[in-house]
Amino acid sequence: MEGHRFQVGWVFSVFLLCFFFFFFPAHCFYLPGVAPEDLQKGDQLYVKVNKLTSTKTQLPFSYYSLPYCQPEHIVDNAENLGEVLRGDRIENSPYEFKMRKPRMCNIVCRKVLDKKTAKAFKEKIDDEYRVNMILDNLPLVVPVRRFDQENVVYQHGFHVGLKGRYAGSKEEKQFINNHLTFTVKYHKDPHADSARIVGFEVKPFSVKHEYKGEWNEKTLTSSESPQEVEETREIIFTYDVEFQESDVKWAYRWDTYLLMADDQIHWFSIVNSLMTVLFLSGMVAMIMLRTLYRDISKYNQLETQEEAQEETGWKLVHGDVFRAPANSDLLCVYVRTGVQFFVMILVTMIFALLGFLSPSNRGGLMTAMLLLWVFIGLFAGYSSVRLYKLFKGTEWKKITLKTALMFPATIFSIFFVLNALIWGQKSSGAVPFGTMIALVLLWFGISVPLVFIGSHIGIQKPTIQDPVKNSKIPRQIPELAWYMNPTFSILIGGILPFGAVFIELFFILTSIWLHQFYYIFGFLFIVFVILIVTCAEITIVLCYFQLCSEDYRWWWRSYLTSGSSALYLFLYAAFYFFTKLDITKPVSGVLYFGYMLIVSYSFFVLTGTIGFYACFRFTRLIYSSVKIE
Repeated sequence: MEGHRFQVGWVFSVFLLCFFFFFFPAHCFYLPGVAPEDLQKGDQLYVKVNKLTSTKTQLPFSYYSLPYCQPEHIVDNAENLGEVLRGDRIENSPYEFKMRKPRMCNIVCRKVLDKKTAKAFKEKIDDEYRVNMILDNLPLVVPVRRFDQENVVYQHGFHVGLKGRYAGSKEEKQFINNHLTFTVKYHKDPHADSARIVGFEVKPFSVKHEYKGEWNEKTLTSSESPQEVEETREIIFTYDVEFQESDVKWAYRWDTYLLMADDQIHWFSIVNSLMTVLFLSGMVAMIMLRTLYRDISKYNQLETQEEAQEETGWKLVHGDVFRAPANSDLLCVYVRTGVQFFVMILVTMIFALLGFLSPSNRGGLMTAMLLLWVFIGLFAGYSSVRLYKLFKGTEWKKITLKTALMFPATIFSIFFVLNALIWGQKSSGAVPFGTMIALVLLWFGISVPLVFIGSHIGIQKPTIQDPVKNSKIPRQIPELAWYMNPTFSILIGGILPFGAVFIELFFILTSIWLHQFYYIFGFLFIVFVILIVTCAEITIVLCYFQLCSEDYRWWWRSYLTSGSSALYLFLYAAFYFFTKLDITKPVSGVLYFGYMLIVSYSFFVLTGTIGFYACFRFTRLIYSSVKIE
């Protein structure tokens, strides 16, 4: 009967995976997140400016850290927690349009560069910084048509400038993009004269403006030469704006931004990983079911004490298999953290698939994950204490305090050091002191109390009973074969989970570090399901082989087996750094590896917990299926 339930579990897992693969859309829909604004002809449009970003330094700066043209009064927009942590600094700008009224060669301002301002522009041009703007909650993009693709690819913002040489000269100069040609796309209401904005594009140019005599707008002309950045040079900032009617409706205006030109690669990687995992799962299920069924039948047919003494295999260690491991308190803490991560990611994925985490809500994803982490402390405290009671622990308040503090304190310490480095570079990416206080208050004011409440609920529950009793004297573990060496088997166990996700990991890293759009939570959810299955199955298989070798120390081994995939993730991140990124500054390199260390550590506790609970369920299942005299 137990074997039948085990088989049903495998079949259900495969069915669930296939269901999500075939019926969930890879490009999930979304709810726009803001109410549409119907604009009449001539209505005022206000362009907002955001941070300056660079893939070479990974250090954002505020727009007005460069001597750009400023409005009469600079007004900071209210930012949510996620925006502050991302380094967004949204402010008003001198760029103002009138709806559906094109304007050509509008002069914004004139700037005469001194030594300091010229140096600032040159540094940002050398580091390939891009300017980000926003109109009607849409980010400014530069359309780029690739030669090998029909679709247009959109890039975030436009470059501050570019480097080049004059004809016949070998000296490299910096040229600023001082003329912007904006294109505002709108969808017109067929039943009224109103329209809604559905696109915001720009084409930047470096243009040397000239005029005769004293300054006069009417005598302004544009030469074919670009505008060089040099001390004492005057730069005139200008812009054009044109309006273009579009068939795209307001509800679908983000689709062009989120269009993946290489989505076939996603499908290929998903199909490849899914077919491999399903085939391996089926093979593992058949082998395990046949082997376990034979073992259980044989063990249950043993009648005499002499026959029982001649047993070999996993039943021999039934008196030790549920013995509490070394450092059981630490294991409880790590399992608790993994439960918190698992629930947080699962709920975030569901909200994203349902469309509640709109890309128009900048910082919404990070804010949602932080708040979920805080409130899910209830589940963490409950799961930690339940496992602690199983290990016959009595100081539940002590383990609860460790549960609430250890992992967040580790992450916060690393984050604090990285934030100090960013602050030293005078970057807008540095989290303000007030926000740091807010994070600490969320931690100690909400998360810690919820962990204690969850622990209190868990301590009231009856202790989980082991299917077999532990012997008084621990059994001696025989010499193991080389391939069952703990280090070797743990490292082998992490390959399969990492292999199931590493292709999608490439796109995630590209989105984060190369500032590209990523909003394909359908693909990501499928990959997450594949990760769960692979972590569970590889841990169960290696745990079974370990028990057959009469080694009952499976508690920590099950956690580390699937958790070792985090090591491969960090190694892949290092490979990505040296092959795909052009980061040269030491501080930027430290930031990259610091943040990837946080990601890898989080991935370790997530995958380790999945493997642990899979093995925990498996061992209880098989030892409850045999007669123990």
